[in-house]
Amino acid sequence: MKQVIAMHGWSGDKATWQRWENLFKRHDWLWINGERGYGKSTPSNPAWHQLPPNGERHIRAVIGHSLGLHLLASEVVSHATHVVMVGSFGRFIPNTPEKRIVRKALKKMQEMIGTTEETMMLKNFLIQASNPLPLNSTPQGPINEGISIEGRQRLKADLELLANTDGLPNGLSANSKVLVVEGQEDAIVIPSTRNALIEDLKKHLDCSPTRWVIPGAGHSLVVDGLIERVHNWLEKTQ
Repeated sequence: MKQVIAMHGWSGDKATWQRWENLFKRHDWLWINGERGYGKSTPSNPAWHQLPPNGERHIRAVIGHSLGLHLLASEVVSHATHVVMVGSFGRFIPNTPEKRIVRKALKKMQEMIGTTEETMMLKNFLIQASNPLPLNSTPQGPINEGISIEGRQRLKADLELLANTDGLPNGLSANSKVLVVEGQEDAIVIPSTRNALIEDLKKHLDCSPTRWVIPGAGHSLVVDGLIERVHNWLEKTQ
């Protein structure tokens, strides 16, 4: 059995994974989406399906974009055989001189939620996440359908979670096979934060993580051939 649990990042929704889901299902994977429910979609906390009989090869892969892995239950992450971190991080606010600027930006974003500046703030965030590609190159998520009252509460709570991340996602097993995919031009996760993630993984894992730095790609990592490449890595990595 081959199954994926996928979780989108802050301000996103499960539409992030539509192309990924289509490809994986064509190759007989069971695909399960997590959903925070910032907009009209119902929140969903995914769980693994029943394991196959003893002796049958099975892969339980978690794929998370940005904050996504931190939004999943530790029980899900701890039972993953493979973890794919797309534009992700351990501690978001770095222990470097940039930390004051990053913390101030997050506080300002939180203050704008529920005000007349909310739509502008969310759009600007998406523009930065899409950069260097145009905004319409990536799924727009809940901003197009409107943020719900409950969704605003979750946006605020998840920004607080993001600001307080202090290490690897809860439950990450030392024997998981980990792939880190980074956009070289990522305007959301700064280079020192990306490097700190790799160093933390090297200390924690039994086997060093695989790291792909994609030239010319931004935070959203909309790159031709990337989905196929990740799929092949999962199929071939034991």
